[in-house]
Amino acid sequence: MAKIDAFFKLMNDQGASDLHLVSGQPPTLRLSGELERVKYKILENDDLKAMLYEIAPEDKVKVFEETGDVDFGYEIPGLARYRANFFMQKWGCAAVFREIPSEILTAEQLGLPPIFEKLAMLPRGLVLVTGPTGSGKSTTMAAVIDIANKKRKDHILTIEDPVEFVHKSRACIINHREIGAHTKSFGAALKGALRQDPDIILVGEMRDLETIALAVEAASTGHLVFGTLHTSSAPKTVDRIIEVFSEGEQAQIRSTLADGIRAVICQNLFKKIPKGRCCAQEIMIATAAVRNLIRENKTYQIGSAIQTGKKFGMQLLDDHIQEMLDKGMIAADEAYQKSNEKARFIPYLKEAPSVLD
Repeated sequence: MAKIDAFFKLMNDQGASDLHLVSGQPPTLRLSGELERVKYKILENDDLKAMLYEIAPEDKVKVFEETGDVDFGYEIPGLARYRANFFMQKWGCAAVFREIPSEILTAEQLGLPPIFEKLAMLPRGLVLVTGPTGSGKSTTMAAVIDIANKKRKDHILTIEDPVEFVHKSRACIINHREIGAHTKSFGAALKGALRQDPDIILVGEMRDLETIALAVEAASTGHLVFGTLHTSSAPKTVDRIIEVFSEGEQAQIRSTLADGIRAVICQNLFKKIPKGRCCAQEIMIATAAVRNLIRENKTYQIGSAIQTGKKFGMQLLDDHIQEMLDKGMIAADEAYQKSNEKARFIPYLKEAPSVLD
Protein backbone atom coordinates (compact mmCIF):
# COMPACT_ATOMS: atom_id res chain seq x y z
CA MET A 1 0.00 0.00 0.00
CA ALA A 2 1.43 3.38 -1.02
CA LYS A 3 1.77 6.00 1.71
CA ILE A 4 -0.50 8.40 -0.17
CA ASP A 5 -3.36 5.86 -0.19
CA ALA A 6 -4.28 6.88 3.37
CA PHE A 7 -5.27 10.31 2.05
CA PHE A 8 -7.41 8.71 -0.65
CA LYS A 9 -9.15 6.60 2.02
CA LEU A 10 -9.82 9.77 4.04
CA MET A 11 -11.05 11.50 0.90
CA ASN A 12 -13.46 8.65 0.20
CA ASP A 13 -14.68 8.48 3.80
CA GLN A 14 -15.36 12.24 3.88
CA GLY A 15 -17.09 12.28 0.50
CA ALA A 16 -14.57 14.76 -0.93
CA SER A 17 -14.34 15.35 -4.68
CA ASP A 18 -10.72 16.52 -4.78
CA LEU A 19 -7.48 16.21 -2.81
CA HIS A 20 -4.84 18.97 -2.92
CA LEU A 21 -1.26 18.20 -1.85
CA VAL A 22 1.00 21.25 -1.95
CA SER A 23 4.55 21.74 -0.70
CA GLY A 24 4.55 24.04 2.32
CA GLN A 25 0.89 23.40 3.20
CA PRO A 26 -1.14 20.68 4.93
CA PRO A 27 -3.32 18.39 2.76
CA THR A 28 -6.64 19.90 1.71
CA LEU A 29 -9.94 18.32 0.65
CA ARG A 30 -12.73 19.81 -1.45
CA LEU A 31 -16.01 19.06 0.31
CA SER A 32 -19.32 20.19 -1.27
CA GLY A 33 -17.38 22.62 -3.42
CA GLU A 34 -15.28 24.23 -0.64
CA LEU A 35 -11.67 23.57 0.39
CA GLU A 36 -11.06 22.34 3.95
CA ARG A 37 -7.62 21.66 5.41
CA VAL A 38 -6.84 18.27 6.94
CA LYS A 39 -5.35 18.19 10.45
CA TYR A 40 -1.93 16.97 9.36
CA LYS A 41 1.62 18.28 9.29
CA ILE A 42 2.82 20.69 6.62
CA LEU A 43 4.06 18.77 3.59
CA GLU A 44 7.73 19.32 2.84
CA ASN A 45 8.75 19.30 -0.82
CA ASP A 46 11.08 16.26 -0.66
CA ASP A 47 8.60 14.20 1.38
CA LEU A 48 5.72 15.08 -0.94
CA LYS A 49 7.76 14.33 -4.06
CA ALA A 50 8.70 10.88 -2.70
CA MET A 51 5.02 10.24 -1.91
CA LEU A 52 3.90 11.27 -5.39
CA TYR A 53 6.62 9.38 -7.23
CA GLU A 54 5.64 6.19 -5.40
CA ILE A 55 2.39 6.00 -7.41
CA ALA A 56 3.47 7.60 -10.71
CA PRO A 57 4.59 5.46 -13.69
CA GLU A 58 8.23 6.02 -14.67
CA ASP A 59 7.36 7.65 -17.98
CA LYS A 60 5.04 10.11 -16.21
CA VAL A 61 7.78 11.01 -13.70
CA LYS A 62 10.09 11.73 -16.63
CA VAL A 63 7.51 13.96 -18.31
CA PHE A 64 6.89 15.80 -15.03
CA GLU A 65 10.59 16.45 -14.46
CA GLU A 66 11.03 17.67 -18.02
CA THR A 67 7.93 19.86 -18.28
CA GLY A 68 6.68 20.61 -14.75
CA ASP A 69 3.21 19.19 -15.52
CA VAL A 70 1.74 15.73 -16.03
CA ASP A 71 -1.67 14.01 -16.00
CA PHE A 72 -2.41 10.33 -15.44
CA GLY A 73 -4.90 7.97 -13.84
CA TYR A 74 -4.36 6.09 -10.56
CA GLU A 75 -6.57 3.34 -9.19
CA ILE A 76 -7.00 1.71 -5.79
CA PRO A 77 -8.91 -1.53 -6.44
CA GLY A 78 -12.14 -1.67 -4.47
CA LEU A 79 -12.00 2.04 -3.61
CA ALA A 80 -11.88 4.38 -6.62
CA ARG A 81 -9.93 5.74 -9.58
CA TYR A 82 -8.27 9.14 -9.45
CA ARG A 83 -7.40 11.66 -12.13
CA ALA A 84 -3.99 12.95 -11.07
CA ASN A 85 -2.24 16.17 -12.04
CA PHE A 86 1.29 16.93 -10.81
CA PHE A 87 2.67 20.43 -11.26
CA MET A 88 5.57 22.56 -10.09
CA GLN A 89 4.93 25.84 -8.26
CA LYS A 90 6.95 28.46 -6.37
CA TRP A 91 7.47 26.38 -3.20
CA GLY A 92 8.03 23.02 -4.87
CA CYS A 93 5.86 20.24 -6.24
CA ALA A 94 2.10 19.99 -5.90
CA ALA A 95 -0.68 17.64 -6.98
CA VAL A 96 -4.44 17.60 -7.34
CA PHE A 97 -6.46 14.38 -7.42
CA ARG A 98 -10.09 14.13 -8.58
CA GLU A 99 -11.95 11.05 -7.34
CA ILE A 100 -13.73 9.03 -10.01
CA PRO A 101 -16.06 6.56 -8.30
CA SER A 102 -15.47 2.91 -9.17
CA GLU A 103 -19.25 2.47 -9.37
CA ILE A 104 -20.77 4.37 -12.29
CA LEU A 105 -23.91 6.23 -11.21
CA THR A 106 -26.90 5.50 -13.42
CA ALA A 107 -29.03 8.14 -15.11
CA GLU A 108 -31.75 7.38 -12.56
CA GLN A 109 -29.37 7.87 -9.62
CA LEU A 110 -28.21 11.19 -11.07
CA GLY A 111 -31.79 12.29 -11.69
CA LEU A 112 -31.22 12.82 -15.42
CA PRO A 113 -34.39 13.43 -17.48
CA PRO A 114 -35.66 10.75 -19.92
CA ILE A 115 -34.16 12.55 -22.94
CA PHE A 116 -30.72 11.20 -21.94
CA GLU A 117 -31.80 7.63 -22.68
CA LYS A 118 -32.82 8.74 -26.17
CA LEU A 119 -29.42 10.38 -26.66
CA ALA A 120 -27.68 7.13 -25.72
CA MET A 121 -29.68 5.27 -28.37
CA LEU A 122 -29.08 7.69 -31.28
CA PRO A 123 -27.73 5.98 -34.41
CA ARG A 124 -25.36 8.84 -35.31
CA GLY A 125 -24.55 12.51 -34.73
CA LEU A 126 -22.73 14.80 -32.29
CA VAL A 127 -23.77 15.18 -28.63
CA LEU A 128 -21.87 17.71 -26.52
CA VAL A 129 -21.77 17.98 -22.73
CA THR A 130 -20.33 21.31 -21.62
CA GLY A 131 -19.66 23.37 -18.53
CA PRO A 132 -16.82 24.68 -16.37
CA THR A 133 -14.17 22.45 -14.82
CA GLY A 134 -15.67 20.38 -12.02
CA SER A 135 -19.26 20.62 -13.26
CA GLY A 136 -19.81 16.86 -13.51
CA LYS A 137 -19.47 16.51 -17.29
CA SER A 138 -17.60 13.19 -17.02
CA THR A 139 -20.20 11.79 -14.61
CA THR A 140 -23.05 12.68 -16.98
CA MET A 141 -21.16 11.20 -19.94
CA ALA A 142 -20.48 8.00 -18.02
CA ALA A 143 -24.18 7.57 -17.24
CA VAL A 144 -25.11 7.96 -20.93
CA ILE A 145 -22.39 5.52 -22.04
CA ASP A 146 -23.65 3.11 -19.36
CA ILE A 147 -27.13 3.17 -20.96
CA ALA A 148 -25.66 2.45 -24.38
CA ASN A 149 -23.44 -0.29 -22.95
CA LYS A 150 -26.45 -2.09 -21.49
CA LYS A 151 -28.97 -1.59 -24.30
CA ARG A 152 -27.00 -1.60 -27.56
CA LYS A 153 -24.83 -4.19 -29.31
CA ASP A 154 -22.11 -1.92 -30.60
CA HIS A 155 -18.44 -0.97 -30.33
CA ILE A 156 -17.81 1.96 -27.96
CA LEU A 157 -14.41 3.65 -28.12
CA THR A 158 -13.40 6.23 -25.50
CA ILE A 159 -10.47 8.63 -25.97
CA GLU A 160 -9.48 10.44 -22.77
CA ASP A 161 -6.60 12.20 -21.00
CA PRO A 162 -6.50 10.31 -18.70
CA VAL A 163 -9.12 7.53 -18.75
CA GLU A 164 -11.64 8.36 -16.04
CA PHE A 165 -14.67 6.07 -15.64
CA VAL A 166 -13.86 2.48 -16.60
CA HIS A 167 -16.78 0.59 -18.12
CA LYS A 168 -16.93 -3.20 -18.29
CA SER A 169 -18.16 -4.47 -21.63
CA ARG A 170 -21.77 -5.63 -21.32
CA ALA A 171 -23.94 -5.83 -24.43
CA CYS A 172 -21.32 -3.63 -26.13
CA ILE A 173 -17.57 -3.96 -26.59
CA ILE A 174 -15.83 -1.02 -24.89
CA ASN A 175 -12.24 0.00 -25.54
CA HIS A 176 -10.61 2.78 -23.50
CA ARG A 177 -7.66 4.69 -24.99
CA GLU A 178 -5.55 7.10 -22.95
CA ILE A 179 -3.57 9.96 -24.48
CA GLY A 180 0.13 9.37 -23.94
CA ALA A 181 -0.25 5.74 -22.87
CA HIS A 182 -2.15 4.27 -25.84
CA THR A 183 -2.07 7.01 -28.47
CA LYS A 184 -0.14 10.20 -29.14
CA SER A 185 -2.99 12.73 -29.21
CA PHE A 186 -6.76 13.16 -29.52
CA GLY A 187 -6.28 13.87 -33.23
CA ALA A 188 -4.21 10.73 -33.81
CA ALA A 189 -6.72 8.62 -31.86
CA LEU A 190 -9.67 10.00 -33.84
CA LYS A 191 -7.92 9.35 -37.15
CA GLY A 192 -7.28 5.78 -36.04
CA ALA A 193 -10.82 5.42 -34.69
CA LEU A 194 -12.33 5.63 -38.15
CA ARG A 195 -10.49 2.38 -39.01
CA GLN A 196 -11.47 0.59 -35.79
CA ASP A 197 -15.17 -0.01 -36.60
CA PRO A 198 -16.61 2.12 -33.77
CA ASP A 199 -20.31 2.86 -33.47
CA ILE A 200 -19.92 5.28 -30.56
CA ILE A 201 -16.88 7.49 -29.90
CA LEU A 202 -16.39 9.42 -26.68
CA VAL A 203 -13.87 12.28 -26.93
CA GLY A 204 -12.79 13.33 -23.43
CA GLU A 205 -12.06 16.91 -24.44
CA MET A 206 -12.47 18.75 -27.73
CA ARG A 207 -9.63 21.14 -27.04
CA ASP A 208 -8.20 22.11 -30.45
CA LEU A 209 -9.05 22.60 -34.12
CA GLU A 210 -7.88 19.17 -35.27
CA THR A 211 -9.89 17.32 -32.59
CA ILE A 212 -13.03 19.37 -33.21
CA ALA A 213 -12.78 18.95 -36.99
CA LEU A 214 -12.29 15.18 -36.75
CA ALA A 215 -15.13 14.80 -34.21
CA VAL A 216 -17.53 16.74 -36.45
CA GLU A 217 -16.40 14.67 -39.43
CA ALA A 218 -16.92 11.38 -37.56
CA ALA A 219 -20.41 12.49 -36.52
CA SER A 220 -21.28 13.36 -40.12
CA THR A 221 -20.05 10.00 -41.47
CA GLY A 222 -22.37 7.74 -39.51
CA HIS A 223 -20.89 7.60 -35.98
CA LEU A 224 -22.40 8.72 -32.68
CA VAL A 225 -19.85 11.06 -31.09
CA PHE A 226 -19.94 12.37 -27.51
CA GLY A 227 -17.59 15.22 -26.59
CA THR A 228 -17.00 17.91 -23.98
CA LEU A 229 -16.25 21.63 -24.13
CA HIS A 230 -15.81 24.37 -21.53
CA THR A 231 -18.77 26.57 -22.48
CA SER A 232 -21.67 27.93 -20.42
CA SER A 233 -24.66 27.77 -22.79
CA ALA A 234 -25.85 26.01 -25.93
CA PRO A 235 -25.47 29.08 -28.21
CA LYS A 236 -21.91 29.67 -26.93
CA THR A 237 -21.11 26.00 -27.55
CA VAL A 238 -22.18 26.22 -31.19
CA ASP A 239 -20.28 29.50 -31.62
CA ARG A 240 -17.16 28.01 -30.01
CA ILE A 241 -17.07 25.12 -32.49
CA ILE A 242 -17.57 27.37 -35.51
CA GLU A 243 -15.13 30.10 -34.40
CA VAL A 244 -12.22 27.68 -34.00
CA PHE A 245 -12.16 27.39 -37.82
CA SER A 246 -10.76 30.05 -40.13
CA GLU A 247 -13.18 32.62 -41.51
CA GLY A 248 -13.10 31.01 -44.94
CA GLU A 249 -14.13 27.62 -43.52
CA GLN A 250 -16.90 28.80 -41.19
CA ALA A 251 -19.77 28.72 -43.70
CA GLN A 252 -18.98 25.09 -44.56
CA ILE A 253 -18.55 23.95 -40.95
CA ARG A 254 -21.77 25.75 -39.98
CA SER A 255 -23.64 23.66 -42.55
CA THR A 256 -21.87 20.42 -41.55
CA LEU A 257 -22.48 21.06 -37.85
CA ALA A 258 -26.16 21.87 -38.46
CA ASP A 259 -26.58 18.50 -40.17
CA GLY A 260 -24.60 16.50 -37.60
CA ILE A 261 -25.37 17.96 -34.20
CA ARG A 262 -28.01 16.19 -32.12
CA ALA A 263 -27.90 17.81 -28.67
CA VAL A 264 -25.97 20.15 -26.39
CA ILE A 265 -26.10 19.74 -22.61
CA CYS A 266 -24.63 22.63 -20.58
CA GLN A 267 -24.38 22.06 -16.85
CA ASN A 268 -23.07 23.37 -13.55
CA LEU A 269 -22.88 22.00 -10.02
CA PHE A 270 -24.34 23.72 -6.97
CA LYS A 271 -24.01 23.25 -3.22
CA LYS A 272 -27.22 21.52 -2.19
CA ILE A 273 -29.04 22.64 0.96
CA PRO A 274 -28.37 21.31 3.60
CA LYS A 275 -25.49 19.25 2.15
CA GLY A 276 -24.25 17.55 -1.01
CA ARG A 277 -24.25 18.74 -4.62
CA CYS A 278 -26.92 19.12 -7.29
CA CYS A 279 -26.71 19.79 -11.00
CA ALA A 280 -28.54 22.32 -13.19
CA GLN A 281 -28.62 21.65 -16.92
CA GLU A 282 -29.45 23.43 -20.13
CA ILE A 283 -30.69 21.00 -22.78
CA MET A 284 -30.75 21.86 -26.47
CA ILE A 285 -32.13 19.30 -28.92
CA ALA A 286 -31.30 19.84 -32.58
CA THR A 287 -34.79 20.22 -34.01
CA ALA A 288 -35.29 21.45 -37.57
CA ALA A 289 -35.71 24.98 -36.19
CA VAL A 290 -32.43 24.82 -34.25
CA ARG A 291 -30.58 23.40 -37.27
CA ASN A 292 -31.82 26.29 -39.41
CA LEU A 293 -30.61 28.82 -36.84
CA ILE A 294 -27.14 27.25 -36.86
CA ARG A 295 -27.06 27.10 -40.67
CA GLU A 296 -28.21 30.73 -41.00
CA ASN A 297 -25.74 32.04 -38.36
CA LYS A 298 -28.53 33.04 -35.96
CA THR A 299 -27.24 31.28 -32.86
CA TYR A 300 -28.37 34.25 -30.75
CA GLN A 301 -31.93 32.97 -31.30
CA ILE A 302 -31.22 29.43 -29.99
CA GLY A 303 -32.24 30.44 -26.44
CA SER A 304 -35.73 31.31 -27.68
CA ALA A 305 -35.92 27.99 -29.56
CA ILE A 306 -35.02 26.14 -26.36
CA GLN A 307 -37.67 28.07 -24.43
CA THR A 308 -40.39 27.07 -26.90
CA GLY A 309 -39.11 23.50 -27.28
CA LYS A 310 -40.03 22.05 -23.88
CA LYS A 311 -42.15 19.34 -25.52
CA PHE A 312 -38.91 18.01 -27.07
CA GLY A 313 -37.19 17.82 -23.66
CA MET A 314 -35.44 21.17 -23.93
CA GLN A 315 -34.81 23.56 -21.04
CA LEU A 316 -32.76 26.69 -20.36
CA LEU A 317 -30.09 26.56 -17.67
CA ASP A 318 -31.61 29.54 -15.85
CA ASP A 319 -35.05 27.89 -15.81
CA HIS A 320 -33.55 24.82 -14.11
CA ILE A 321 -31.66 27.03 -11.65
CA GLN A 322 -34.93 28.87 -10.91
CA GLU A 323 -36.68 25.56 -10.28
CA MET A 324 -33.99 24.43 -7.80
CA LEU A 325 -34.04 27.84 -6.08
CA ASP A 326 -37.85 27.76 -5.72
CA LYS A 327 -37.59 24.31 -4.11
CA GLY A 328 -35.05 25.60 -1.58
CA MET A 329 -32.34 23.27 -2.92
CA ILE A 330 -29.74 26.01 -3.55
CA ALA A 331 -28.83 29.44 -2.19
CA ALA A 332 -29.80 32.63 -4.02
CA ASP A 333 -26.25 33.99 -4.18
CA GLU A 334 -24.99 30.86 -5.94
CA ALA A 335 -27.99 30.89 -8.30
CA TYR A 336 -27.06 34.46 -9.22
CA GLN A 337 -23.34 33.72 -9.63
CA LYS A 338 -23.82 30.68 -11.91
CA SER A 339 -26.75 31.89 -14.01
CA ASN A 340 -26.47 33.20 -17.56
CA GLU A 341 -29.03 36.00 -17.20
CA LYS A 342 -28.06 37.37 -13.78
CA ALA A 343 -30.67 40.14 -13.65
CA ARG A 344 -33.34 37.47 -13.21
CA PHE A 345 -31.92 36.46 -9.82
CA ILE A 346 -31.07 39.89 -8.35
CA PRO A 347 -34.47 40.18 -6.55
CA TYR A 348 -33.61 37.03 -4.55
CA LEU A 349 -30.35 38.44 -3.15
CA LYS A 350 -30.17 39.85 0.37
CA GLU A 351 -27.63 42.46 -0.75
CA ALA A 352 -27.15 44.23 -4.08
CA PRO A 353 -24.56 42.43 -6.22
CA SER A 354 -21.04 43.78 -6.52
CA VAL A 355 -19.97 45.40 -9.79
CA LEU A 356 -17.35 42.60 -9.94
CA ASP A 357 -19.95 39.80 -10.00
